[in-house]
Amino acid sequence: MKIKVLPENIASKIAAGEVIQRPESAVKELMENSIDAGATEIELVVKNAGRTLIRVIDNGEGMSEEDAIISVMKHATSKIKEESDLDAITTLGFRGEALSSMVAVSQFEMKTGTSTSQLSTVIRIDDSKTIMKDQGGYFKGTDISVKNLFYNTPARRNFLKSDSTELRHVIDVFQRLAISRPDITFRFFSDEARVHDYTSCTLEERLVQVFGDRVKNNTIFIEEKTDYLSMSGYLGKPALVKKAKGDQYLFLNGRFVSSKQVNFAVFNAYENFLEKGDYPFFVLFLDIDPRKIDVNVHPSKLEVRFDEEKDIYNFTSAVVRKGLAEFDLVPSLTFRTGSLETHTGLGFDNYSRTERRDFTDRPETASGSFGSRQQGFQQGGYQPKSPRINDNDIDLIFGALSRNIERGPEEGDISHPFEDDSPPPATGQTREDVYTPKIFETIPAETTEADSTPFIIQLHNKYILCQIKTGLMIIDQHVAHERILYEMAKKQMTQGMPLYQTLLFPKVVSTDPARVMLVKELHDYLQRLGFIVKPISKTDVVIECVPPQIKDGEEEKIFLEILDQYIEYREEKILDSTENMAKSFSCKAAIKAGERLSQEEMRRLIDELFATENPYVCPHGRPVVLKISLDEFDRRFGRTS
Repeated sequence: MKIKVLPENIASKIAAGEVIQRPESAVKELMENSIDAGATEIELVVKNAGRTLIRVIDNGEGMSEEDAIISVMKHATSKIKEESDLDAITTLGFRGEALSSMVAVSQFEMKTGTSTSQLSTVIRIDDSKTIMKDQGGYFKGTDISVKNLFYNTPARRNFLKSDSTELRHVIDVFQRLAISRPDITFRFFSDEARVHDYTSCTLEERLVQVFGDRVKNNTIFIEEKTDYLSMSGYLGKPALVKKAKGDQYLFLNGRFVSSKQVNFAVFNAYENFLEKGDYPFFVLFLDIDPRKIDVNVHPSKLEVRFDEEKDIYNFTSAVVRKGLAEFDLVPSLTFRTGSLETHTGLGFDNYSRTERRDFTDRPETASGSFGSRQQGFQQGGYQPKSPRINDNDIDLIFGALSRNIERGPEEGDISHPFEDDSPPPATGQTREDVYTPKIFETIPAETTEADSTPFIIQLHNKYILCQIKTGLMIIDQHVAHERILYEMAKKQMTQGMPLYQTLLFPKVVSTDPARVMLVKELHDYLQRLGFIVKPISKTDVVIECVPPQIKDGEEEKIFLEILDQYIEYREEKILDSTENMAKSFSCKAAIKAGERLSQEEMRRLIDELFATENPYVCPHGRPVVLKISLDEFDRRFGRTS
């Protein structure tokens, strides 16, 4: 078979298939041209989801007759003049392929004019692709109609989805462009019905126009600038999390793009707020020197390459983490008639975790992990970044603690409710020598006056209820302890100096060869957590030491559960080994629902919880703290004042 050059009409149709893949593609290219032309008003009209008509009208600068004729030719553009321009692209369009591709697969018509021309230019291109020129009345801007898309390529037309699906794609691209330029008025008509009418406004107002009132109180504004790049936009709070993709918007120098690196950085920053399968809401604008990126990867211009991918990833992750840390994400409960709704409260936007300071002048004591065998960790062990909180610290987060409850002692006497004078034991002690806190004992018969005060109660051995000035705080004891252990484990594994307790009688554990191999693989991680485990055969290991948080008699059970959890997380391929081990350990070693806690233990739990970096959600994204306002109680009981 001989090689020959394809006829022009066939080559044009093949090339057009890369640029115009469906009605959405034509809408995107036409609207981007309107934006590049400086339009302040853009109107989109489609019929039959764009199959029979796609029309875009703008009030941009328009074109002269000469430019209008050239614009429908291949590789005709006003945005690139020389090769060096490709290294600094600042416009949405630049390839010069869009209009010629539409001409190849549709019946094309264009009307355009400038502010200085008395008449407009009208161009029609028939089935033979002959350009017919005419003149019309005065018109400033451009009006392009793409009729009967793919009429001459029936195979491609047959691959289009249903009208509802294609219209959904058109709406998506329309909304992306509307979000990218809130200063422009956008109107959208489908089959003569008005679908959207977005008047020019601020970005915050545009998000409400597009997504509705649900974003009003559930987004966090972020803005960060460096000499190299800048990022601004809005992050969704947990109330906007969905189980499906679609509400993730990244604009690079004003262009909507898809970047795995940036998306992964955002998702990684959100990790502790998400459960498996969750997708956060975000609208982010990343601005960078055009010479540092390549948008000329694919005709769709959705893909992008960065010169410094690692820097972009680190910057994005840091900015998003900072934004999430500076705002209160404690869910609050509001009761409705016949239902219970949960939403994210916004009453504490001024609280910044990055600006926390020592709220008490009490002397430093070793901070014992809640539920551990010992009251405090020795030097070099885990210490919370932030000081342990007292009532004043909780005040900053939840509102001042109610003083309606009289405890008898002076208020200053309750600023040390979680301290214990017992000296911490040395690591490596045998089980007989180790102090065991009351979490593993029965509640003592004698209690102090403060202990008998109904300040904190346990509900069904599962939840901790604490009165605060603004209402009621509810804590899930399991996930609260999980958060504490998670941050402790991560710090121990990254900083070393593990804490462990030597078993009086080493425990031989029988398992399978795969898990024995895993124990060898994870030896360093396990040791940094406090496990000294040695393989003694292909199917057996011996546990010599365990972390002080492991309860007596549960060493084998929890150890095997940690391995199983690690394997499950590893199969998901979303966590590094340190993160995986920290999550596995915290999940299995934490106190469980159903365990009875004393007043002292509950207070210590609250103390250590709010000394963590993120007390609001567990490592898997479940909420730790809820609150019900006093106003809500008053409303439910019919109180008017």
